[in-house]
Amino acid sequence: MVPMELTRADGSPLRVLVVDDEVNIAELISMALRYEGWEVATAFTGSKAVSLAKDFRPDAVVLDMMLPDFDGLEVLRRMRSTDPDVPVVFLTARDAVEDRVAGLTAGGDDYVTKPFSLEEVVARLRGLMRRAGARQAATSSVLVVGDLELDEDSHEVFRNGEEISLTATEFELLRFLMRNPRRVLSKAQILDRVWNYDFGGQANVVELYISYLRKKIDAGRDPMIHTMRGAGYVLKPA
Repeated sequence: MVPMELTRADGSPLRVLVVDDEVNIAELISMALRYEGWEVATAFTGSKAVSLAKDFRPDAVVLDMMLPDFDGLEVLRRMRSTDPDVPVVFLTARDAVEDRVAGLTAGGDDYVTKPFSLEEVVARLRGLMRRAGARQAATSSVLVVGDLELDEDSHEVFRNGEEISLTATEFELLRFLMRNPRRVLSKAQILDRVWNYDFGGQANVVELYISYLRKKIDAGRDPMIHTMRGAGYVLKPA
């Protein structure tokens, strides 16, 4: 089951500040959080984290206990002076009880010890932000790009209010393009996602179905499906 998307009250993406002096760990966590659809900022020192938090206004912070300039407890103290309620998950390489107690006594909301799984960090953040009032986005079955609409439940497609009839494969191809608007998708990606296996180099099946779609979606209208020579295809508003 896909977890419901969490957003800010105004519907904009949640913001998470990741603070760790190990760049590869910070990047790994950031990548996992961006995959959730959240906005992410990273800092590798305590002083950078404190200054960044003032501008970025995070909805939650992933904070390493051990930093090169001052420790996570001091970072937390300074952040909380300007944002007393921001939820914080502490990271530490040491699984000592006193660390855990110190972090939670200082006002940390949760604690993850290294090595950890990215799923665990995401799950802890989800729980914290949900309790802090992040709202669950209403999940709609309708994808909209420009004047093109696709209903994933009813399988209806409209362009500028006019219904367009598609075959099952054309529908899957269009759905994949519409879930990735303005993103160039390679023939290999499309083959893998729409046909679920590699045609052994027969990428012309993608070209064929793109041409079918164009005749139905773009014919007599401003084109939305574009070929990026040598790279793949992109769908964007006309």
